[in-house]
Amino acid sequence: MLLIGGYNKMKYYVIAGEMSGDLHSSMLIKEIKERDNEAEFRCWGGDMMKQQGVEIVKHIKDLAFMGFLEVIANLKTVLHNLSFCKKDIIEYNPDAIILTDYPGFNLKIAKFAYSKGFKIFYYISPQVWAWKKGRIKIMRKILTKLYVILPFEKAFYKKHNMEVEYYGNPLLDEISEYKKTVDKDKFLKDYSLGEKPIIAILPGSRKQEIKAMLPIQLSLVNKYDKFDFVVAGVNNFNDNFYKKYIGNKNVKLIFNHTYDLLNVSYAAVVTSGTATLETALFDIPQVVCYKTSAISYNIIKLFTKMQFISLVNIILKRLVVVELLQNSWNEEELDKEFKKIAFNEPYRQEMEANYSILKNNLGSAGASKNIAKSIVDYLNIKK
Repeated sequence: MLLIGGYNKMKYYVIAGEMSGDLHSSMLIKEIKERDNEAEFRCWGGDMMKQQGVEIVKHIKDLAFMGFLEVIANLKTVLHNLSFCKKDIIEYNPDAIILTDYPGFNLKIAKFAYSKGFKIFYYISPQVWAWKKGRIKIMRKILTKLYVILPFEKAFYKKHNMEVEYYGNPLLDEISEYKKTVDKDKFLKDYSLGEKPIIAILPGSRKQEIKAMLPIQLSLVNKYDKFDFVVAGVNNFNDNFYKKYIGNKNVKLIFNHTYDLLNVSYAAVVTSGTATLETALFDIPQVVCYKTSAISYNIIKLFTKMQFISLVNIILKRLVVVELLQNSWNEEELDKEFKKIAFNEPYRQEMEANYSILKNNLGSAGASKNIAKSIVDYLNIKK
């Protein structure tokens, strides 16, 4: 094997199935390349991973299925993707497989890869602390290493006799990198913003999420003309898709500038997911929303003991940001909660103070760099 800067050149097969995984994997790939500038990658992911110069075999826009019913409806596609992925891994014969989140798919690939003798590094734990704890036994057996990104997960796994590694949350790195190069004034000028306070509307990255969230999120627009409402679009969809919901409302639609938008926002209405934590790390008061099919929601409620759904509340183990879920996700409830984050200054200040506690709990930056070092060091020792 070729030695590069003290490390052996390696081949990596990386799988991310959603936008957050695309972001985290792109940073990890960047850091691995810092340690081996001739490392080879073959990936399932999105545009951020592609920007790192890697080959994208399958794009995330063809992978993100939300909820039990949608997975069943697309079962043929899911099974085809699994079959294709297994064959592709065998043909590529990587030194390491890095699986980022996306547990429904990635744990199946992990079982297959283990049976074939591959090294498997799982990045971002499945939420087994919420449900499906039975997965821990198989994860303990088949994973070479598991890297967790929430501060309580290391202790949780230790209780279940599994050693994992925690180096902080990668969002700290990613937002820190963003802030080094941000040009706030340019963004405001490019999109004719800044005369009014900005309300960020984050409807999610999957079709089903946007369909369920955006119409109600936009119900605020005609009620509050003192704000500029801006929808964070993702390039998985085009203008026409969003305009079906926006219609003639006085709303700006801006694609692929979520961090730029959060950086200049006064408040936000956010679909539950990684975006809730990102919004908190930008110190933006928020209301969190989520809705799925009644069947999917009832199955989740049946099998999970989770008290909260947003990462902010999960990490702090108490209600910091209001969650409007299922039947509570309606125009009246949103209006009531929006008034708090938009006009109640003590309420805003208390939320921002809790965000400071959240940041302290997450620890220091450097997750991506340390995880990359852990993976590359392990592989070279084994070589």
